[in-house]
Amino acid sequence: MHGHVARRIAALAISSAMIGALSACGSLTSDAGSATKIAFLMPESQTLRYDSKDRPAFVDKVKALCASCAVIYSNADGDPAKQQQQAEAALTNGAKVLVIDPADSASAAVIAARAAAANVPVVAYDRLIDNAPVNYYISFDNVKVGQLQGQALVDDLAAQGKTNAPIIMLNGDPKTATARQFKQGALQAIETGKLQIAKASDTPDWSPSNAQQEMDQAITALGPTGFAGVYAANDDLAGGAVAAMKSAGINPATRPLTGQDATLAGVQRVISGEQYMTIYKATAQEAQAAAALAVTLAQGAKPDAGAYSRTTSNGKNNIPSLLLEPIAVTQKNLEDTVFRDQYWTVAQVCTQSYATACANLGIR
Repeated sequence: MHGHVARRIAALAISSAMIGALSACGSLTSDAGSATKIAFLMPESQTLRYDSKDRPAFVDKVKALCASCAVIYSNADGDPAKQQQQAEAALTNGAKVLVIDPADSASAAVIAARAAAANVPVVAYDRLIDNAPVNYYISFDNVKVGQLQGQALVDDLAAQGKTNAPIIMLNGDPKTATARQFKQGALQAIETGKLQIAKASDTPDWSPSNAQQEMDQAITALGPTGFAGVYAANDDLAGGAVAAMKSAGINPATRPLTGQDATLAGVQRVISGEQYMTIYKATAQEAQAAAALAVTLAQGAKPDAGAYSRTTSNGKNNIPSLLLEPIAVTQKNLEDTVFRDQYWTVAQVCTQSYATACANLGIR
């Protein structure tokens, strides 16, 4: 009985999300049931980009390419079981394609298998789905993301004359394939650069508060002068690291700190000097590419093979992949990346608290 109720609630939630997406899509038939439906299933809301950046770019691109298509949008809020319910509801609602960023890369295999059984193509978006029948994979080169982060830390410490320096490593949630890929790339650069990992942790749920707690514990163990830099897998974890350093009386600007996603707070910390670098990923390009692929698949066609000539192993198959290029961003190239692409505007970033720092960098 409870399972039946849960499925009905999930279906109702998906229907509400679909109605919102339908109204955003514009020129559709009045009967939503006649629309070609595409599911866009995001993993969590701790990382703000999924709702604020990926969703509108995906929906707008689908609208531009297919007036008779409707997007079923859901966010799992970090709950793999909730994401499975959302996927089941999308399939029940007639989704022709599932574009899914898994809340858990392993458990999402159940979703992929269910879709395959219904002959519905699955596109793994941003994060790979492990050991599952996946048709395509669209992401950034996540191993390269980690390499860029680790190399930035190596280079900045070397410029300060700090070789073999101890660092703290705050990795992402190991339930997600991307966290493992970031870590793989970062370790390659860190080990080649001969930095010493004094403390390392994997951060559940990509949570800033968990990262702050991990950083607190590392500082307690090492002492305030026992580390020279911090690897944080994304900007949210970097925010937790900054909070912990300030709480311990450490000026974050004295320790190079990595990040990723070019969040608004992350970019502001780069400008203020509290965070050394972030990784800029043109998520609009990623979402638009996924939308174009989804429309093609929903219409029963196949994409240009050349665009998916690379493959990525998910443990079961080599998945045709489109891997976009990440960019390391410091104070030196903010204007040529984040601001040039209008990912954030100067007005959004250079608020009153950051006006002086922006002016000092010539950002106006």
